[in-house]
Amino acid sequence: MSQTIWVGAVAYDPKVVSIWEGMRRYFHEEAHLAVEVVLFQSYEAQVAALLALPGERLPRIDIAWNTNLAYIQADAWSDKRCRPIAMRDTDVGWMTKIVAVTGGPVATLGDLKNRTLALGSRDSGHAAILPVYFLEREGLIEGEDYRTLRFNTDLGKHGDTGTSESNVVRAVLDGRADAGAIGSPFWNAVRTERLVPEGALTEIWTSPPYNHCMFTARSDLDPALEQHFAKALFAMSYENPTHRAVLEAEGLRQWIAPQLAAYAELREASAQQGFLTRPSA
Repeated sequence: MSQTIWVGAVAYDPKVVSIWEGMRRYFHEEAHLAVEVVLFQSYEAQVAALLALPGERLPRIDIAWNTNLAYIQADAWSDKRCRPIAMRDTDVGWMTKIVAVTGGPVATLGDLKNRTLALGSRDSGHAAILPVYFLEREGLIEGEDYRTLRFNTDLGKHGDTGTSESNVVRAVLDGRADAGAIGSPFWNAVRTERLVPEGALTEIWTSPPYNHCMFTARSDLDPALEQHFAKALFAMSYENPTHRAVLEAEGLRQWIAPQLAAYAELREASAQQGFLTRPSA
């Protein structure tokens, strides 16, 4: 198939270049698809390119590798015409963890009353949007029942860099915050990679599970191109050493079909917190 498929990704880290060089090589040499990659500096710019109409003075892409927030925004702003294509196996079952100093004054959610909770970048689903939403469901309202210390670093990258989560952990350890909200993958890294002294932090609460990233197609993409792209993704095998290097760099073992139910909470939280208000042109 000779028609070029333009794919967008956000350059939240230098490794993104290597990942997409590997993906492009796979598409060209094995899947025989003419895929080209456009790297953006923010998900706002990427979603705008995905939704751009012919003739607009914007870059226009066919498929975007979106965070969960960017996927939901593209879905909402296209009147649900953008189509989900595929996600990583590791995008299923994310959770937010609230952590506190072991043996400190915060051991349960109730202990957060009148105390300070550290949050990551305000556009991070896992480290800001969903913690506030889930805590409100537990009867704790930001600004009324607890204070927040927010680290709005790398805005536009939806928490992908992990910088704000690192700041959250530091704030908890040095006493600027009584507890902090981070994503489950970052919490796993804290423990397995010994990013803090062993036993220094304790998980006091875990959110319900939700899903993360999603390949999203523009509404008028030729369905045949979309199907060829998805088929190529699903054909990547962790047992193939060449494929494995790319898959591991992107943090997965297998591409899977979209699982949409677990985006409902983020959709509602994003609407409540103003993230589904489309920016004016």
